[in-house]
Amino acid sequence: MKKHPVVFIAKREYDNIGIGYMAAMLRDAGFDSKIIDVSEKKTKILKKLKSLEPAIVGFSVIYQYNIDRYIKLISFLRKSGIRCHLTAGGHYASLRYEELFELLPELDSIIRFEGEYTIVELAKDLQDKNEWRNIKSLVYADKGKIIANPLRELEGDLDRLPYPKRRPLSNYAFNMKFSTILAGRGCRYNCSFCNLREFYRPFPRLIKRTRKPEMVVKEMEYLYRKKGCSVFLFQDDDFPVSGKKGTEWIERFCMELKSRELSNKIMWKINCRPDEIREKIFLLMKNHGLFLVFIGIEDGTDSGLKMFNKQMTLSESLTGIDTLKKLNIGFDFGFMLFHPATTFKSLRENLDFLKSTVGDGYSPVGLIKTMPYYESLIEKDLIKEGRIKGRPGYRDYDFLEENMNKYYKFIVNCFSKWTRDSNGVQNISKWARNYVSVCSRNFESTIILPLVEREIKNIIAESNLFFISAMNELATYFESGEYIKDNIYLDSYRRKIKTKHKHFTAKINNSMSNLLVFTELQRHVHSTTS
Repeated sequence: MKKHPVVFIAKREYDNIGIGYMAAMLRDAGFDSKIIDVSEKKTKILKKLKSLEPAIVGFSVIYQYNIDRYIKLISFLRKSGIRCHLTAGGHYASLRYEELFELLPELDSIIRFEGEYTIVELAKDLQDKNEWRNIKSLVYADKGKIIANPLRELEGDLDRLPYPKRRPLSNYAFNMKFSTILAGRGCRYNCSFCNLREFYRPFPRLIKRTRKPEMVVKEMEYLYRKKGCSVFLFQDDDFPVSGKKGTEWIERFCMELKSRELSNKIMWKINCRPDEIREKIFLLMKNHGLFLVFIGIEDGTDSGLKMFNKQMTLSESLTGIDTLKKLNIGFDFGFMLFHPATTFKSLRENLDFLKSTVGDGYSPVGLIKTMPYYESLIEKDLIKEGRIKGRPGYRDYDFLEENMNKYYKFIVNCFSKWTRDSNGVQNISKWARNYVSVCSRNFESTIILPLVEREIKNIIAESNLFFISAMNELATYFESGEYIKDNIYLDSYRRKIKTKHKHFTAKINNSMSNLLVFTELQRHVHSTTS
């Protein structure tokens, strides 16, 4: 009997590792699977589906803010003759399944929470023409009524899962391939802007699961030796570094990297909180390949950290940042300049914090507004306050001060290319810094590399300070209400930001060219002496 494949439709930025695990489970059960990027044209997706003749099309609905794309796509596919089983999964699908069925009535089912075992069971039942509506963790509609089946327990031992199926690895920098990877799932914390704790609430024993460090390194060795991967981007929301257990895990992890002779051949990046950063353990990690850390700073005041339920102090955050700088480990950071309680006073305090921490160019600044993600504590508070606005999939809120609403709209428009464009100052600054990290670890240092590194850092510092200064100046202007009667000033400032953006991108690109010249010289020297 012909086995029709399972097709996943999802965003394909890097590897979608969640789908990768499901695809691996399907492969081991004898089913083929494909991934189609949801951003492709509807007609192109339709053509691929008709060619593949899938048994199941699964839609990855993790966030609510791209729901319109799925609504239009699924309606188009059904009207164009796609009659196979349509299902959806992801955080949004799991937590708001009734709402999702209202938005996407064409769906046959929704898979709640982690879907590795459920998708395999669904594929088998459809192939064998068995009754699939009894599968655990599945939701379906029956005569207008939404039926949610009992949940299956999550896999407690993540090392029992096969390695996720990955597409051919892409280059990170200088022909070094990279891959995403997981050391565990879940998070022990309960930040007010995040819904991850709510996602795991039905499984209180499994809020945080961590793989054995030896098994993680074994997967890394496989990817290094079989796939040529030398850069690993850990996708864990909270890498296991905290407390005594975290220290033991890291020590075993680094020991295993050393024993498999990987420490000097690979580089890796993690996500963690700044209050989890300790000098001794992070020095050990750096000596075994750690080059970049994403830290959730979120706010530069104790009151803001309390509002976000971060359960850490500003002093702890600053200590973690200083430790990374001392060890010369790069960092990116989450920071929410705008949130439901933002005032001009709190904004200035946070801008002062950014100036004191990254005014030196250690990491580029960005522009983020806290969004009311479904089932987050912030969403629940905004609902109680009657401040939520917009339709499902596009929930938002206004600030408490009208002048702040006008200010936010203006600066988002002015800095949109700067902070959101792939060729914007923020993004290319990060890549310039990452390329320096790769060079520092893989090429012999000469007088040129430190000069280029210092040049890039100075450009990032200059652009950060301009960004912060502009934000401050415009804040004063909007708080005073002057914007109401003086559009000439705003037009001139808009042009100024545009000019500065061109200036900084040109300087960064020039420095990157110098870095590429350096690497070519290094390769030439190496080839002539070997």
